Order: sequence, then C-alpha cells, then structure tokens
Amino acid sequence: MSLLKSGNRPSLRSVIGRGNVFVALVGVGMASVSLTLLGVLALRVYADHNLHLIARSINYTVEAAVVFNDKPAATEALALIAATEEVADAQVFDQQGQLLARWQRPENGWMSALELHIAKAFLEEPINMPIVHEGRDIGSIVLTGHGGSLVRFLLSGLAGILLCTALSGWVALFLARRQLRGITQPLRNLATVAHAARSERAFDRRVPPADIAELDDFGNDFNALLDELEAWQSHLQSENETLAHQASHDSLTGLPNRAFFEGRLMRAVRNANKLGERVAVLFLDSDRFKQINDSYGHAAGDAVLVAVADRVRSQLREDDLVARLGGDEFAVLLTPLHKIEDAEHIADGILASMEVPIALPGNTQVMTSLSIGVAVYPDHGGTPGALLNAADGAMYQAKRLSRGAQYTAGSEHSAADIPDRS
Repeated sequence: MSLLKSGNRPSLRSVIGRGNVFVALVGVGMASVSLTLLGVLALRVYADHNLHLIARSINYTVEAAVVFNDKPAATEALALIAATEEVADAQVFDQQGQLLARWQRPENGWMSALELHIAKAFLEEPINMPIVHEGRDIGSIVLTGHGGSLVRFLLSGLAGILLCTALSGWVALFLARRQLRGITQPLRNLATVAHAARSERAFDRRVPPADIAELDDFGNDFNALLDELEAWQSHLQSENETLAHQASHDSLTGLPNRAFFEGRLMRAVRNANKLGERVAVLFLDSDRFKQINDSYGHAAGDAVLVAVADRVRSQLREDDLVARLGGDEFAVLLTPLHKIEDAEHIADGILASMEVPIALPGNTQVMTSLSIGVAVYPDHGGTPGALLNAADGAMYQAKRLSRGAQYTAGSEHSAADIPDRS
C-alpha cells in the first residue's frame, strides 16, 4: 500500500522518489557537462600544439622542394606527412605567395563534414608558419586541423553521460526505495492506526516500532495517546453500563425495575403473537411486609425484600425474568410457556421457598409469605397492560382467598370477588 493520498495530492513516496531521481540526474548531468567541457578545452590545446608540431615537420620536409621550386616533390612530401596526421587541409606557398603544393583530406560522407564543422567550431584558426632557409623566408605553410579526435571524444563523452545518467537514475531509485521503506512504512502504519481509531474507534491498535528515532518517538507518543483514549473509553463504557443498569434495575435487590419489565413483557407478547406461543406473568405481593417493616424497622424490611428477591430468582428457569415493581410487589415473566400448569408449578416452588424463616439484622428471624396471581397470554389478556392487570387482579384474589397462596386468572372463583383497588 502506498502512503495514503488526499484527493489529487501526490504521496510522500512519489515526492521523495522523484526528488531523489531529479537530484541524481541533475548532479550527474552537471558533472558530465563540466567534464566534457574541460575535456574539449584540453583537447583543443593538445590539437593546437600537435598542429604546430606537424607544421614544423612539414617545414623541414618540403624545405628543399621549395628552394628548387619542385612542385611534385613538395606535393609528395606534403601528402606523406599530412595523410597520417590530424590535418584537414595543408598548403605550401613559395616566396611570391604562389601555391606550390596542396593536400586535402578526402570527403567520406557526412562524417567528414561533421568533423570539419566541429574543427571549425572548436579548434584554433589555421596555422600559418613561414619556411626559413639560411635565415630568410622562402615560403610558408598553412595547416587546417581535422576534428576526428574531437568527434570521437565527444561521442564517447556522450555515451559516457548516457551510461552514467542511466546508472545514476537506477542507483537513485534503489536508494530512494530503501530510504522510503524507513520513512513511509512507519508513517503508513501510523496512518492506518489513526484511521482505525477515527473510523472504527479501535483504540486497541498500536503503531509498531520504527528504525528512525524521530519516527519511533512519534509512534510511541501516539501509542501513549491511544492508551489514554482506550482507558478513557473503558471508563466511559463502564460508567454508561453502570448508569444504564441503575436506570433499569432496583438498587436494593438488584432486580430489573418496572420499566425494564414492561419493555421485556412487550417484546415477549409481540414474539408470542408471531409464533403462536404462550406467555405467563406472575404478580407477587408480600403478605406481612408492612407489619415487619413497622415492627423491626426499615433495615429489616430491606432484608426481607432482598431475601424474597433471591428466593424467587432461585425458582425460575434460565430465560425467565423477575422484577421488583415497587414496594413489596414483584412480577415474574415466564417465556416460553407450554401449558398453564407449568406456571402454576413455578408459583408453587416460589411459595414453598418462603417457608424457611428470613434472618434479620440482630440475630432475629421472621416468617413471611407471598400471594401470587397468575395470568397467561392470550388466555387472560391480549396486550401487555391487560396481562399485567389480570395477574395483579389474580394476586388480590389469592390474597383474599388464602394468604400464601396462588390464584390463576379466569379460574372457578368469580372475578366479582376481586376487591376494587381504586
């Protein structure tokens, strides 16, 4: 993965890579051009010096031919030397300035023309050297240099420049990739972790160590910040869970409260309606709670409520729910329910659990009992509210008939016997 880019902005990898290649190519180009210019200047000085040496050699060779005005001998001697040297044109003049002999390098296509143009552009002007015999001038020699060596030097220099440029570009790319691995990989890791923390709230991710000290310090500081964010997130989550639990549960018994119970009852009735199942609600009320609370104090009353909650919870199935509705009233949600007898059997177990005395603070024990009303959906109510009211009415009927008993709504006892709670 290349380093993340924003919009059309180039990545750090491409910027550093192009920068390294550009610097390498510029450096190689400048060095190559400088060396080439120095070489051309050195070759120019060498060619000029060599041309003077050639002129002296020709001077000695054609001196006799000039003295006797022997054109064939002068031409032969001139050609013998000029043909083997870097000479494009050689002329011999007599004392009166008349051309006595001349030699010209034969044309061999565009290469010869190129050599001649380069010689005119880079080399010195043609050399004019007098021919001296016994202390007086008897003629002169005019030599024009040939650019063959210079052309070969320039071509070899160009080939060297191209080779060095290609090699330098490859080396620059190699070094850039090596450098980028140490720079962009830590930044890529940092960007990945930061993106995960921002978009996924994944504060448990960490940036791995980097080889470069500054980037490693940067990653460590970022990891420390993530540690703080993770700790703060855990703290907020714990507080939210605590607040949510406090909002939906009774602080004394730890049971769900009325709002939580009614929400679960609503979902249970909705699911039972879709699946054609039954749901039962047990409405529980303590028979002697007010008496115990008045006689032994509020601490004793709280102990009774906690004991009742624990004993009721111990008689239920795994998926059943018990809640404290308020005061000494409790409600139980049984779902799913296969038959009404199952609800009555659970109610009997709850009543039997209350036959054991309840220990109060101060080594005191009391006995209490529960009155339980049973209502089943859809037999006794088609809505959560109607079902809960039916169970509440059945509880009052059970309390009226016999303390510490259960009563199922719609049984043989008349609903007219249920007292008005208004």
